[in-house]
Amino acid sequence: LHTDRKHHHQHYLHLYYWVKLLSLSFLVVPHFSLPGGYEEYSSSRAAGMNGNGPTKLVDPLEDPVPGVGTYEDFNTIDWVREKSKDRDRHREITNKSRQSTVALLHSVSDAFSGWLLMLLVGLMSGALAGGIDIAAHWLTDMKGGVCLIGFWFNHEHCCWTSNETTFQERDRCPQWQSWAELITGTSEGAFAYIVNYLMYIFWALLFSFLAVTLVRAFAPYACGSGIPEIKTILSGFIIRGYLGKWTLIIKTITLVLAVSSGLSLGKEGPLVHVACCCANILCHLFTKYRKNEAKRREVLSAAAAVGVSVAFGAPIGGVLFSLEEVSYYFPLKTLWRSFFAALVAAFTLRSINPFGNSRLVLFYVEFHAPWHLVELAPFILLGIFGGLWGALFIRANIAWCRRRKSTRLGHYPVIEVLVVAALTAVLAFPNSYTRMSGAELISELFNDCSLLDSSQLCGYKQVCSDRPAGKGLYTALWQLALALVFKMLITVITFGMKVPSGLFIPSMAIGAIAGRLLGVGMEQLAYYNHDWFIFKGWCSPGADCITPGLYAMVGAAACLGGVTRMTVSLVVIMFELTGGLEYIVPLMAATMTSKWVADAFGREGIYEAHIRLNGYPFLEPKEEFEHSSLTVDVMRPRRSDPALAVLTQEGMTVGEVEALVESTHYSGFPVVVSKESQRLVGFALRRDLLISIDNARKRQEGIVSASQVVFTEHAPSQAPDAPPPLRLRGIMDLSPFTVTDHTPMDITVDIFRKLGLRQCLVTHNGRLLGIITKKDILKHMAQIANRDPDSILFN
Repeated sequence: LHTDRKHHHQHYLHLYYWVKLLSLSFLVVPHFSLPGGYEEYSSSRAAGMNGNGPTKLVDPLEDPVPGVGTYEDFNTIDWVREKSKDRDRHREITNKSRQSTVALLHSVSDAFSGWLLMLLVGLMSGALAGGIDIAAHWLTDMKGGVCLIGFWFNHEHCCWTSNETTFQERDRCPQWQSWAELITGTSEGAFAYIVNYLMYIFWALLFSFLAVTLVRAFAPYACGSGIPEIKTILSGFIIRGYLGKWTLIIKTITLVLAVSSGLSLGKEGPLVHVACCCANILCHLFTKYRKNEAKRREVLSAAAAVGVSVAFGAPIGGVLFSLEEVSYYFPLKTLWRSFFAALVAAFTLRSINPFGNSRLVLFYVEFHAPWHLVELAPFILLGIFGGLWGALFIRANIAWCRRRKSTRLGHYPVIEVLVVAALTAVLAFPNSYTRMSGAELISELFNDCSLLDSSQLCGYKQVCSDRPAGKGLYTALWQLALALVFKMLITVITFGMKVPSGLFIPSMAIGAIAGRLLGVGMEQLAYYNHDWFIFKGWCSPGADCITPGLYAMVGAAACLGGVTRMTVSLVVIMFELTGGLEYIVPLMAATMTSKWVADAFGREGIYEAHIRLNGYPFLEPKEEFEHSSLTVDVMRPRRSDPALAVLTQEGMTVGEVEALVESTHYSGFPVVVSKESQRLVGFALRRDLLISIDNARKRQEGIVSASQVVFTEHAPSQAPDAPPPLRLRGIMDLSPFTVTDHTPMDITVDIFRKLGLRQCLVTHNGRLLGIITKKDILKHMAQIANRDPDSILFN
């Protein structure tokens, strides 16, 4: 009897055997209703179905519905569900691997796929970063002139083969001509200067115009640094297209253009975004990562490390940066994989050799003079300066960005970029320190003077041992002081425009200028006051005891630390970047001081501030929750609100469920035993409900609006002519997270942070009272801090 039914569940068979035992089977069977009176209903319809036999019942548990378990744009992923999905998949593969050789091979390839993916991410990011470096160098030089033996050579490569270069003018050679030489035939005089000036402004405007137009036309997500969004994505939020192929292509091209236009921005932050785009695109090659959002975020964490690794040639600094600054969930496995990917990327970049010095590091320093304990005082001073500048910069930049958002300024991004680019070019050209690119400037400031240096910063009366300042040095110091003021003001309005813009290089440049000024001051102080007790004993006449380049290094670290609040990763990046291992203690002292000083004015770094400005749903792990509220104060519904929208485990029809879903905008609904008892059974997501109902109407015969929706294991008995029920137990979360109404909010916030929850149900003696979502927590925290709670976008 009924043997042809695969989908009849076991308890009916048990019942049937009991019935048989009682020898009443023939009497009872006609009245014995299969799931939900389905037997009679389907036989009454059989005539209309050309006698094809009864239709099969769709149960989402046994027959996975495409789309169930996926997420919509601007939604938060369910970390717990994703992790358990992955564990189940892994368990299944392990169990199968014991049965056959093919399954064993599949298991091995599955375990290896993560490492293979890391290898690909490292190779792709390293290659892109090398290309970006070479192209940016070439276009930056193009603002000054062109190479006659081949326009594709930059200034340095053009003069490499020349025999006419000298030490004094090592960057002058007949093969490279400035625009004035090409147009007017001479490189001297006022007219030639004006021609060069105008060409510089022309190229700057052209590059910035191309950058902002490409971003606007093809990939609006390619603007900015990308780190605030990546932090948000890694915390479980979904922004579709943010890490897509168009964003990658446009970001790569416009990053080169934006850096070359001379705007006060760096390429380091955007390289993290580029590496994450590579990782996201490559994830689609592997089912394991394509179908699991939590697994994909582990890869993106490693990609963030790769980004910093290729930006600075600092693989270990990159891994620590990902751990300290951007990642939300960082298991040990991800640490090893980040390490491997960063290594591959650094190796690839070293093979391409974009800086032409066969070194991986950006600003290699040659000085190795020891530093003295007395110098810790100026280093700490630089730390204080960095902290003050960081706090000031965050306030000013956020105020400016808020203004851009709330006024008409935000409607004209192209004009804004062009105006800022024109202003930058006009003010930057006359001063040689602002005319050069940020990386060149930092390199110059980190450099220590040797006998062959033609730089103005080395304008001492004698270079060998004691170094009294000469006329050239005083000019250079004036220009540096002006460059410092200019960089400080222009960076505030540049960061956050609609072009790719990093913050590392401008912040480091500001710190390096301040550090160099202080370093030269200390050096001259020591030269003219050998007999002071602080210099006695270690700084005797004729000894070279103070290195201004070291002060520039420390200042750069202090300012970058003040703006981003990085500590460990920053120190490691700085000594990997310069190769100055002896100077770890000065760097640590300055970085720690700058963090303390900046934290005194506000706990959040620039990325957290931008996350809050844009209203992303990000629960900051560093922020303490100090208020003494309970969950009952934060949960919804509040006293004045309508009752909580719930589903009952049986008794609701498909039409009623659809009406409930349509009439509300919630992303999920608690399932209770009945409206009266309100005892909690589970939680069903809105998207899963809609997809399952839509799918059942198409695939399952007889599902109409009057069909019952059942969340129980056993379908209830129904009238003989009732349509078949829709069983949705498979899409229900049977173990939703619950807290009681008297749980303190600080513990609840901790649960949300540590487990990455989207929502949590509030119960009292097992009865459902309400729900708390991530959004409620963020709004509550905003209210406590006297901010606008409606600034948080997302559901």
